[in-house]
Amino acid sequence: MTAFPVLRVARPTGNLDALLRFYEQGLGLTLLHRFEDHEGFDGIMLGGPGAPYHFEFTRAHGHAAGRAPSEDHLLVFYLPDPAEWTAAMVRMHAAGFAAVPAFNPYWDRMGATFEDPDGYRVVLQREAWNR
Repeated sequence: MTAFPVLRVARPTGNLDALLRFYEQGLGLTLLHRFEDHEGFDGIMLGGPGAPYHFEFTRAHGHAAGRAPSEDHLLVFYLPDPAEWTAAMVRMHAAGFAAVPAFNPYWDRMGATFEDPDGYRVVLQREAWNR
């Protein structure tokens, strides 16, 4: 494989509008696509334009998606630039989201953890991924 594939992280939800607010207004992702009643599913896709990843959240008509299975289901964003990390924190707080204590205390040492409306957690990590 010579090029990296685009990664889509997809999961069900019963809270499309609440997730849109969390990921768009809070995390600053862009709404890339929205669809309604596509073979019984509604959904949204968020990411950065041109980024090699995006997130898809879908709601199946007549199906309850449930919440995260544990407090340790994480998405981690590495933000090594102090100004970028601070801006992300300000954006989350301005959108009405407060940090929660991480299940694994490692994440609290160099970052902040936020819980989305479905109970899945997002870490804003104030360091680079160097491996």
